[in-house]
Amino acid sequence: MGFDKLRTELAGKPVRAHSLQAFQDCEDVNEIIWVIAPDEPAPPLTGKISQVVPGGAERHHSVWNGLQGVTTEFVAVHDAARPLITPAAISVCYEVAQESGAAVCCEPESDTLHRADDDRFLVDPVSRENVWRMQTPQIFRTELLRAAYAEVMTQSTIVTDEVSAVLAIGGKVRLWSNPEWNFKITYPRDLEFAEFILQQRTHDHADH
Repeated sequence: MGFDKLRTELAGKPVRAHSLQAFQDCEDVNEIIWVIAPDEPAPPLTGKISQVVPGGAERHHSVWNGLQGVTTEFVAVHDAARPLITPAAISVCYEVAQESGAAVCCEPESDTLHRADDDRFLVDPVSRENVWRMQTPQIFRTELLRAAYAEVMTQSTIVTDEVSAVLAIGGKVRLWSNPEWNFKITYPRDLEFAEFILQQRTHDHADH
């Protein structure tokens, strides 16, 4: 992005504030542990935020730090850079996790995929059959995710999400196909699209 996307304004408040608000408004969420940049001053505890924890150099370090304060049976891990998540989506994903022990919001891959070589020449197609794009929240029984991340920390491996860590120890994760927009803010253009979606949601809510 070239700038701090999480603190960038989106529809009148920082990107990460939208994610926080969705969890604040979700009836199935009891408490929020907010993992922030190590060099960031801790914000005040408000609403359901029970702890503010400094993150680490990599995602798995940050999640591991946050996990230390979890006391509930289930835990949801969410990227603050996904500001379009809704309380309803969180609840449905949690319901699936209660049934299966672990669940993830995701969407089916719809683009044509090709693998490229190191010189950026296309080599061969990649089948998109049964391929899904992972989103967050990713929700697990806390003991399962703790066990998975204990292995990650012991082996000093790199994982890009919690599903990868759980699968690595033989755990099973049920997918839930999220019908709502829930993309990650990655490029500056994503802010424009996210703003439009939030405006449409506000308009639709007002109509009802």
